[in-house]
Amino acid sequence: MSSYGSKFKGLDLFVKIPTDLTEATTHGFILSISAVVFMVTLFFVEFSAFLTVDLSTKVAMDMNMGSQLRVNFNITIHDLHCDFVEVNLRDAIGTRVMNVTPNVEKWQLDSDGVRRMYQGRNRRHYEIDTEDHHPHIDVLHENGEHAIPLDTANFEAYTKEHEFTFVDFYAPWCIWCQRLAPVWEVFAEEIEKTGQPVVIAKVDCVAESALCARQKIQAFPTLRFFRHEEPVNQGDYRSDRTVQNLLQFVTRKLDLESQYKEWPDARKAHAVNWNTDHPGCLVSGFLLVNRVPGNFHIMAYSKNHNLNTAATNLSLTVNHLSFGIPLTDDQKGRLDKLDVTYHQTNPLDAKPFIVLEQHKAYHHYIKIVPTNYELGKRWRSRFSAYQLLSTDQVMEYNVAEVPQARFAYDISPMAVVVRKEDRKWYDFLTSLCGIIGGTFTVVGLIDGFFGEMFKGGRAF
Repeated sequence: MSSYGSKFKGLDLFVKIPTDLTEATTHGFILSISAVVFMVTLFFVEFSAFLTVDLSTKVAMDMNMGSQLRVNFNITIHDLHCDFVEVNLRDAIGTRVMNVTPNVEKWQLDSDGVRRMYQGRNRRHYEIDTEDHHPHIDVLHENGEHAIPLDTANFEAYTKEHEFTFVDFYAPWCIWCQRLAPVWEVFAEEIEKTGQPVVIAKVDCVAESALCARQKIQAFPTLRFFRHEEPVNQGDYRSDRTVQNLLQFVTRKLDLESQYKEWPDARKAHAVNWNTDHPGCLVSGFLLVNRVPGNFHIMAYSKNHNLNTAATNLSLTVNHLSFGIPLTDDQKGRLDKLDVTYHQTNPLDAKPFIVLEQHKAYHHYIKIVPTNYELGKRWRSRFSAYQLLSTDQVMEYNVAEVPQARFAYDISPMAVVVRKEDRKWYDFLTSLCGIIGGTFTVVGLIDGFFGEMFKGGRAF
């Protein structure tokens, strides 16, 4: 048994030197302390590197076989009434959809930009009836002009002097205004016959452009009800343009105002609970678009008005714009932990695009890059998103065109794969062994060098 033991001892890789043959030296002590400090430092550096997550990226063909892509948006249009806001869609294969999708919501805003009133999901423009059996306006004027023409010089004083004034803001070239003109004149005559305390007036917005700009007239015709120079709450008339309907509107207004006189607290309560109309609209929802280049645009449109292009302002703030199925909170949290260059999924969020000049609007060009994230082995750590690269510029329109806020997009056929690269535990152990072994080897060589130098009793 002892012979076998002797043979195994011959295979010992860690031969021990007898203690009585070793000698402690001062330089050996210094080198030992230095080696320990060096190894501990390298250990913490290596351990920190082991805990650090490295990301790798590669480019591959986008294998998404879906034919459509979802566009999520929440946009505030600062100076356009919801009645005139329309979202349209076009793409490179000929798709053209006006007033698109039932998934669009509109919220009217007050003067502070606060959401005030729900305007309806995908509210479509309804047809307004206009009477056409009245005599020509010239014939109606033979017995005098009953609808009083107002201009910049007398508008303020006239509407201030009279308790109630109902004004037609029109443009001579507007086809809807031309159809309304005889109806408005007959309506003015009927008001005189009934003796109701309302003055029926009209303003030519071509001749009095400054006055109409101050009144923020965005479309022709605009029919506005005033009480002592101030527009009455819900004062803009938006129903059928017939004499009977107009008379009913005035009657309802006068009845309401008489109630306010008897119960003044009611007027105060109404003023608190209802802000006057302000041309601001929040548009929110999503679109399903084909996976080809295209654009969706927000524009001013009405079936029953001609838009005042000089007063059509498409200044907006993009509260949110993204593509694809909305990410979960867990997925958003994982992306927030990455460097910002890896998750540009909504770079336009919270950015205002304000236009201060007439006949101009922002156009945006968006490059969509499909991105597959592999941030762990679990299924919830693997998901897809769409990164966006966006540029924009202010486009100028001619005076006859209605400006549009346009968002053009193009989808990259190549996808980016972002993968989390974790270091294996055995790589860490291998590096740790290398640090320890390498340090001992180098320190041993240095110790041998100093030992030869101080041989024969020469010491520190």
